[in-house]
Amino acid sequence: MAKTTKRTRYAGELAPSMLTVKDVARLLHVHVNTVRRWSDVGLLKTYRIGHRRDRRFAPQDVSQFLEINNREDASSDGHDPALTE
Repeated sequence: MAKTTKRTRYAGELAPSMLTVKDVARLLHVHVNTVRRWSDVGLLKTYRIGHRRDRRFAPQDVSQFLEINNREDASSDGHDPALTE
């Protein structure tokens, strides 16, 4: 009898396209705690996975975050206390 493995939703669907906190921090050139803070206050959409409730980010959500904040920077002095480390 062939042995079957249990496929989790994470392994099959979320893993390839989702970014970790560390990935997003590297892309945005900020500290990982800054990414966590943006997530906590709702500036950056987060998906929680697993029993540890780890954060994952969809690449399109990170792109949207950049677009929104680049527009705001162009129309203001570029200083937003919520975005600073």
